[in-house]
Formats: sequence, C-alpha cells, structure tokens
Amino acid sequence: MQTVLGARMHSERLGVQRYQLVLVNTEHAGLTFPVLADLVRIGKAPDNDVVIEHPTVSRNHLAISRMGDRFLARDLGSTNGTLVDGAPVKEAYLRPGALLEVGDVHLRFQSERAPVQIDPTAEHKLGDLVGESLPMRQIFALVKRIAQTDSTLMLVGETGTGKGAAARTIHRLSPRNTGPLVVFDCAAVSDTLIESELFGHERGAFTGAVAPRIGCLERAHGGTLFLDEIDDLALDLQPKLLRAIEDREFHRLGASAGAIPFDARIVVASKKDLWLETQAGRFREDLYFRLSVFTVALPPLRDRKEDIPLLVNAFAGQPLWDRLPSEVREPFLAHTWPGNVRELRNALERARHLADMPGLTADSLLREFSASPAPQGDSLPARYGGPFKDCKEELVRMFEREYLSRLLARTQRNIAKSAREAQLDRKYLYALLEKHGLAGE
Repeated sequence: MQTVLGARMHSERLGVQRYQLVLVNTEHAGLTFPVLADLVRIGKAPDNDVVIEHPTVSRNHLAISRMGDRFLARDLGSTNGTLVDGAPVKEAYLRPGALLEVGDVHLRFQSERAPVQIDPTAEHKLGDLVGESLPMRQIFALVKRIAQTDSTLMLVGETGTGKGAAARTIHRLSPRNTGPLVVFDCAAVSDTLIESELFGHERGAFTGAVAPRIGCLERAHGGTLFLDEIDDLALDLQPKLLRAIEDREFHRLGASAGAIPFDARIVVASKKDLWLETQAGRFREDLYFRLSVFTVALPPLRDRKEDIPLLVNAFAGQPLWDRLPSEVREPFLAHTWPGNVRELRNALERARHLADMPGLTADSLLREFSASPAPQGDSLPARYGGPFKDCKEELVRMFEREYLSRLLARTQRNIAKSAREAQLDRKYLYALLEKHGLAGE
C-alpha cells in the first residue's frame, strides 16, 4: 500500500499490495474475488477457487500462480481460450489493470492498497536504524520479515529520514547479503546519461562512449539494487526500467547481442508520494504498482522525538546525550528538525567537538538549519542555510500548504470551486489536502 506523506502517513506507515479479480461484464459485474493464495484456479466447476457459471467458461479454465512479485496466468486447455489485454495466451504475466477474457467473461486484475497491522519489536536498533518510538519498532518488525523475501520494496519519507539506512539494513538481513549492494541516485545523474548508468553501454553507442560500461543493473546481479530518488526518474525511462524488472533481463545501449539476465532485489526510495505523482501524470502507474509490493513510510524526526537521545548516542558512538547541558538538550527536543535525521547527525558532528566548551548553546549547534528572518509582505519564511535540495523542498511544502489554505478560505471549502480555480483535477486536489492535513479542517 502506498502511504501519503502528511496526515495519512501517521496512521498508515506500513502497507502491502493485495490483488483481486473484478468481474467487468455479465449480470454480476462488480463482483470481486480476492487473489490470496499462491495458486488460484478459475472455471465453472464448483471446486475452483473462483467459480464462474457461464456457458463460454470451461470447467477448469485457467490458473493464476504467484511467483515472487509476479502473477502468471496459465490457460488449462479451455475450449474458448484465455486472452490477456486482447491477446490470446497460453501463459502470460499479469500487470495491475490487465483485462482477462475467460471465454466471454471479462475479469480485471487489480491491485488494492491495504495497511499492514504488525506488532512492534522490543528492539531499539536494527542494523543502521535506531529508535524506541512505536512507529520505528513497527518498521523494525516489518523489515525483519520482508528482508527474507525477494519482494520489491518502496521506502517513502522526507529528505533525511533514513531511507538509505533502511536499504542497507534490508540488504544486510537478506539472503542476498553476500552479493553487492548497488546504490544509484536517480537525481544525481543528468537525463542524458541516466540510461547508460542504469543499463550500461557498448563502445560507440553514443558520442563519448569510448569504452564499454557495465550499468547498475548488471553490477547488482546476485545482490540488491537500491534506486534512490526514484521520483526523479524521467518519464521516458520509466517503461524501460519496468520492462527490465518484469522480464528480468535488459540490453546495454548499442548492444547487438542478446539480452543480459538480471537477478537483483529492487529497493526504491522516494521523497514524494508516488501515488500523488501518478495522479498528476508525473510517474507511470504501472511502474508504481510494480515497485510498491511493500511500502514503508519512514516518519519524520519531529514525529518521533523520543528517539533523539538514542540517535544522539548512536551517532556519537558514546553516551553523549547526558553530557550535553540542559540548555542544549531542551532546544534539541523542541526543534522541528526540517532536515530530519540527517540534520541531527550534522548537529551532532559539531556537538562532538564542542560539548565540553563553556557557553555552548543550541544555536551554535543548529545554526546551519536555523530559519532566516521572514521576508516582508506576504512572502513565506524560508531557510537558506543547508543543502539546496532540502531548502527547496521545505519552501515548496510551505508554499503548497499556504496556497491550499488560502484557496479553501476563498472558496469557503467548496472543493469543486477550488479545483476549478486552481485548475487541478479534483482527485489530485483531495490528495494534496490530505498530504498537508487540510482535508478535515
């Protein structure tokens, strides 16, 4: 299940995709059949898992098998055959949204988003992750379970919440831990080079390709591929990545030889809510469903301040928290930490060197992320110290909330009128309001 950054994220941090077949035609249109077992048999015979009484459906028509993250539809020698998205098949992998034609009966294979309820662990540390708060201990419990699988995993959270640490922990706990962990930041490479970085290239594939290059997918063979900032992947590259993940093979740029096998566990991270991005047309829905088999939303540090002492001691490598004077500890606990765990780590780097200095203040430790004075007029206050990306994201977040608040005030919370004035799709507007905690105000 995809969780939304913002209000919904607090109650739905852990999620999983669940699948169902939805009857599209006949007098029973709308009837749903959950796909829960590893093997689901469909046909007219009463001992099938999905019983469809129709003259064009065979007694034992087809079976759907779960194979890791994928579902394989296999015709069982039916009289009228099975079609997937209009093409007759003996066997075919299903994608969310695929249309199955079982004789004259149409079934839609759909993915639904469902929260995971899981008991928290008693541990306060798991790999590179630290925390005693309930959300973190629930995340520890889920990570321990899913690390043993090969399922694709999506990590969602604001910048600096520890998505990289979570990916390292998952790899370390997985059966693939003897293989490589390959990290690729989709935001760190220009659009013109990113395809080569992912898939590799042959000599002469493009201007400047003077030697062959092995891409990230090939280097991750037998291990884990962590695709950070997946929300920055260009739209035209997204179907190529989807095809490689689905087919478990790919081609280097400029290659004339056959496909290269691809065997790696995929973990992706996004600072944005990818479901919102799909609704806005900036991310492909089919790739989103392929990547979000499991979704873990990492909480911002402001929502788990009870973890600050543990994090301080973990970063310092010693019990530093109790050594800090109260005039430092109290502002640390009151600070909103817009840069999250990364900001705390930077502050601690200063604290390690300054803890025993007289006159130590919280301002001297937090100066990098202190807010600049608010500009005059209606401009939003913004911070201008720290990494460019962090400052930009904070300003955009503040702008979105202010814009939506004023929009709702002008329209007296008339959603239809608000959507028209903002020139936004109503569904997307609802999602934005939920993201910023404005939906129920």
